Amino acid sequence: MNRTDTMDIPESTAPRGGDVVDRHRLSARLWHWTNVVTLVIMLMSGLMIFNAHPRLYWGQYGANADHSWLQIGAQDDAGYLRIGDLTVTTTGVLGRWTDEGGQIRNRAFPYWATIPQSYNLALARRWHLTFAWVFAVGMFAYLIRSLVNRHLQRDLLPARQELRPSHIWSDIKHHARLQFPRGEAARRYNVLQKFAYLSVLIVLIPGMILTGFTMSPNLNASVSWLLDLFGGRQSARSLHFIFATGLVLFILVHLLMVILAGPLNEVRSMITGRYRLPKEKA
Repeated sequence: MNRTDTMDIPESTAPRGGDVVDRHRLSARLWHWTNVVTLVIMLMSGLMIFNAHPRLYWGQYGANADHSWLQIGAQDDAGYLRIGDLTVTTTGVLGRWTDEGGQIRNRAFPYWATIPQSYNLALARRWHLTFAWVFAVGMFAYLIRSLVNRHLQRDLLPARQELRPSHIWSDIKHHARLQFPRGEAARRYNVLQKFAYLSVLIVLIPGMILTGFTMSPNLNASVSWLLDLFGGRQSARSLHFIFATGLVLFILVHLLMVILAGPLNEVRSMITGRYRLPKEKA
């Protein structure tokens, strides 16, 4: 794991395992919980939008007659997910499922995973676009503040020694063994956390926002260069889906790490900002 050097801190004042310390600023906590609500609504409304045409293509155009690289559908009373040449039966989960009234539906994503629950493309778009602006504005404000208070440079950019292959491999082994930082080291992000957060902040989230702009006919005239950048509207739609899937995977791994590291302490720190450092092992 990442072991923070505390040689410049007097031993009598350096935090130790068991001490309660400040960990998250108020702005970070507000941004975090706002994003929890915003992303849940965006993802669920996005699945309803996907239900309108549950296929993905590369290029500028895409319709039923065109070859799709991903498709969710139903055939012969069975739901399926097809990616390239691989087809998986998904009856009851994707493609073909039973709604709350006991009716069988042939639709990509089930009612419990979408906003709204009943099929309504126009309403789903309103939900999605409204909270997309909330997300984009919040993201912009967070990045500006992080640059001003040097949060990105100080806390998220890996130090030179952290980029050594031996250091990265050591972190991977510690994570695989569920050996998390303790004491003062728990106050800092380790290199794997830094890579994960930076990939979200500079790849997944900007990618989702820009591909979302690319899919908007109203913005194509003013930012037509986005169509060239992403290879067409259908390619942008595919990338938007991929970026969103990457963000969902990040969230699932993040939640798993919170559970393994101690959910009460971790969640409390994101609510109050106060975090109890895990005690060092004897």
